[in-house]
Amino acid sequence: MELIKTKIIQIDNEKRIAFFFGYNNNTIKKIKSIKGRKWSVSNKFWHIPFHPDYLHNLNNQFEGQLKFKPEQSGNSTNKIEVKLPPEYIETMKLKNYSEPTIKTYRLHFLRFLKYYSDYQLKDITQEQIRKYLLYLVVEKQYSTSAQNQAINAIKFYYDQVLQQEIDEYYLPRPKREKTFPQVLNEMEVSKILKCIKDLRDKCMIFLIYSAGLTPSEVTYIKVKDINSGKMKIFISSAKRDQDRFVVLSKKLLDILREYYRKYNPQKWLFESYPGKQYSKRKLQKSFQSAVRKSGISKPATLTILKNSFAVHLIEKGVDVRFVQQMLGHKHSKTTMKYLKVSKRDLSVIQSPLDNLDV
Repeated sequence: MELIKTKIIQIDNEKRIAFFFGYNNNTIKKIKSIKGRKWSVSNKFWHIPFHPDYLHNLNNQFEGQLKFKPEQSGNSTNKIEVKLPPEYIETMKLKNYSEPTIKTYRLHFLRFLKYYSDYQLKDITQEQIRKYLLYLVVEKQYSTSAQNQAINAIKFYYDQVLQQEIDEYYLPRPKREKTFPQVLNEMEVSKILKCIKDLRDKCMIFLIYSAGLTPSEVTYIKVKDINSGKMKIFISSAKRDQDRFVVLSKKLLDILREYYRKYNPQKWLFESYPGKQYSKRKLQKSFQSAVRKSGISKPATLTILKNSFAVHLIEKGVDVRFVQQMLGHKHSKTTMKYLKVSKRDLSVIQSPLDNLDV
């Protein structure tokens, strides 16, 4: 099995992977079968487009035939450490962005910086930004939501930190899929909730259904946000422009009081240990376990549980505007999608004429 040394290079401002090996017709035939391969006449080597997982992909593709290994150099043992510009986080904090938003933007912008780790940030062109977004769609198969998060994170740095506007051509927004929200009926929700035994998980999942919250919103609730006197819960929105109060269920309040006596949370209402927020992943696993125990075979996730909250309120006659307010939606159009899947119809609407003594 022939060893092929690899090296990350730059050709025409594009990140590529160069191959170095002794002349061998069979090896060259195999290299020619790789998508995007090119021969550099001036440098006398083959090269392919860069991919973060290129070593894993190539060694899998040519298993037992070729072995790809990074070329050793004097500083090869020193990994390139990608650091965020300090002003990136500072600007978000000055603009009063919430912790979940900062965390999300930080993650996506770091991924962008790692992709172009061989470049100075100031040298990355708008065309390269567009290529990176194409990589997320084609190679990483990002969802529409994840694409938008990546775009927002990159756009924030150029627009808000550098005060440099990026042409829309280089930051194309993905077209949102027109889908109806999936929901569970009340009987299905009841079956699932009855299968949750862990007290902390029970409180968190009950909160999602009783108040229409996202898992992130639940994990960011602080002890002081619970107002049992007015039966309200304060919810801090992602960008602080849609902070709101949601209803506190009487049934949930009893469970929360039992939880508080047992766990005595310090900062966050739900903590893995003092001061550390409870993991959303653990919560999702707990919910899926309850779904399996309930015997419900249709799709059921925490997002679907939140959808069910909205639809069940609408079916009970709650005005869509109030539902919009509780969900923290900026636009009523976002909330109207729940009306389309509710069971409310014209048969339950009484004409005003029927109330007149005529």
